[in-house]
Amino acid sequence: MNNLNPKQTTLNNEVSFTGVGLHTGASVTVTLKPAPDNHGYKFQRTDLPDEPIIEADCDLVTDTSRGTTLEKKGASVSTVEHVLAALVGMECDNAMICVDGPEMPIMDGSSIVFVEGIKKTGLKDLESEREYFEIPYNIHFTDPENQVEIIAMPVNEYRLTVMVDYNSPVLGTQHASLTHLSDFHSEIASCRTFCFLHELEYLLANNLIKGGDLNNAIVVVDRAVNQEELDRLAVIFKKDSVEVKKEGILNNLDLRFQNEPARHKLLDMVGDLALAGMPIKGQIMAARPGHASNVAFAKKIKQAIKKEQRRKLDGRPYYDQNEKPVFATKDIIKILPHAHPFLLVDKIIAMDKTSIVGVKNITYDQPFFNGHFPGDPIMPGVLQLEAMAQAGGILVLGTVEDPENYGTYFLKIDNAKFKDKVVPGDTLVMKLELTEPIRRGICVMKGRAWVGDKLVCESEMMAQIVKINN
Repeated sequence: MNNLNPKQTTLNNEVSFTGVGLHTGASVTVTLKPAPDNHGYKFQRTDLPDEPIIEADCDLVTDTSRGTTLEKKGASVSTVEHVLAALVGMECDNAMICVDGPEMPIMDGSSIVFVEGIKKTGLKDLESEREYFEIPYNIHFTDPENQVEIIAMPVNEYRLTVMVDYNSPVLGTQHASLTHLSDFHSEIASCRTFCFLHELEYLLANNLIKGGDLNNAIVVVDRAVNQEELDRLAVIFKKDSVEVKKEGILNNLDLRFQNEPARHKLLDMVGDLALAGMPIKGQIMAARPGHASNVAFAKKIKQAIKKEQRRKLDGRPYYDQNEKPVFATKDIIKILPHAHPFLLVDKIIAMDKTSIVGVKNITYDQPFFNGHFPGDPIMPGVLQLEAMAQAGGILVLGTVEDPENYGTYFLKIDNAKFKDKVVPGDTLVMKLELTEPIRRGICVMKGRAWVGDKLVCESEMMAQIVKINN
């Protein structure tokens, strides 16, 4: 699969899978159907009146105790993570997931059956481009009680690394990584769920895994067991006999990978993070994740998505203090005919042919604070306009071969608005955009300035490029 495909995708044809629900034990059929552009993943309970639809949305998660459960208006569907992981791993962006029961079939405890079905029917491109959420800054999640730590960092593709440590001499500490989404099929999809023997016994005692058998889970034996207990398990799971391998795992299954449990945790994470609502580009590293922490982290990512969408909608630039600027102060003083204390741009962080983004750090030692409301220092509005004009000047001076021999001068200021105070400690991020092509040295710009998420100043400006007589 090409994880750089710019187009959204969906299934060529519908594909069905029949199995039993892990907890209900009931036979259930799930059918993945093609869906249109921007549909995303949705579940449909075809066994209920009016066939209600439940979006794959982290805000609809109601239970994470034994898998991930979604619920909307009384309709629910459980154990959604394995089929979602298969869709993400195969880079299928849009699908209607029709199911005739309250939970997805467990199949063999992994995603491989779903992946192979998707691969068999194939995918087709849709008209709309795929929109990624590119992690813009480090996003952290911690759960001290369960010793969970998750971080997402900016990287230009989807990468995951998972570490599990259950203080178990059987499992020990395991790591698993997915460097390229195209490796999901071969490296992750076939990795099955696992549980400890004491968990299995609790689930059996409480009649919670009616559909469980020893073909869809790796059972880790974390305590001494006698033959009587093994015989009882054999009867429950309709086996002639069961025994404990020397590695401390029931002999129900052969491991597909030495670190299969860690790989399955990674699989679960891929499925649960699909509930954030967008394909992700970023490096995600997780220590001891589970469904609860995965969903909590998906909610943090969804919040970041909304924040970035609002920022793009209002045109607010993103300021990463760690990125190297386009122009530092030493470069700016070579371009602008200004010097301390009237140089009001510290650096330029972005620039193209029609727009520029500049930064001014507001510090208390600025000379204007001595006399401008000294008891309640506020940056004068006219200097905010001047700072924006200087940033715009760098943009327009870039259109001449020898910018050091030119200056820009105000001709007109219209619709200037000051929406909030700018005070010491603030960082003023200014964006200037040409609203008309530069003609005969006359430039018309729209300027806006933000402190954090707040728009503090905006104006329309007209200036002229004039050669300086030396």
